Amino acid sequence: MNKVVVLIPHYNNPLGLIGSVASIDASEDVDIVVVDDGSVNERIDEIRTNNAFKTKGEITYLYLKKNQGIVHALNHGLDYIVNAHQYQFIARLDCGDTCIGKRFQKQKKFLIENSEIKLVGSNAIAVNPAGKFLYKTLFPEKNKKIKNRMFTNAMFLHPTVMFKEEILAVTGNYPTNYSAAEDYAFFFKIVNKFETANMQEFLVQYEINPSGISFLKRKTQVWSRVRVIKENFYFGFWPVYGILRNVILYILPNSVIQIIKRLK
Repeated sequence: MNKVVVLIPHYNNPLGLIGSVASIDASEDVDIVVVDDGSVNERIDEIRTNNAFKTKGEITYLYLKKNQGIVHALNHGLDYIVNAHQYQFIARLDCGDTCIGKRFQKQKKFLIENSEIKLVGSNAIAVNPAGKFLYKTLFPEKNKKIKNRMFTNAMFLHPTVMFKEEILAVTGNYPTNYSAAEDYAFFFKIVNKFETANMQEFLVQYEINPSGISFLKRKTQVWSRVRVIKENFYFGFWPVYGILRNVILYILPNSVIQIIKRLK
């Protein structure tokens, strides 16, 4: 019986789902829960997806009757996972993003060996939709730096994280009132209650897509982030800096932000 489950939301991207599933190393001991968020145009091909899954696990498909947005799909998946009473570790992956090496084995081992850590992410490699390298994304390793810098932006890339199922009894599911920034609000709840870390290995390759949420809803996302910062605000360097930084990001065009990321 596997103790790790990978939660993947899906919406009109069956080929991306197949690619993500196929990227999981054959030696991994993981199950997958795919939540389809009311796809209409491009439905999941379960046969091809199952054939692409070479690991020692099973895929469960959950279908929402209508499109409600990624946060509802994620929460539906979390409810299913918790009610299964089977899994100790929950990992995330998005359609089109791929795993590098034995990602889940490494993260599970890290969480077992560091019992005080409840969530772990990793560094990642950004590519364009054609798979061409764009830049590397680096995150702070230790809890103190993560907690401080959360006031500027999420210090975890969503598809890189694995966390212990037990924390959901304290944090609850993804908040539904922070449009396009549900992961940021969720991570903030976690770092306020538990210790976290980022492995410094590159364990995920993720796609920068001009039609993705981070592009199409960037201003909404940044404004939601500002709301999260305000709700966790105290008078100190990081909260003040975080507010100012996100106001500037709200003003800057996407093209400039991508150039800055490449320079970093």
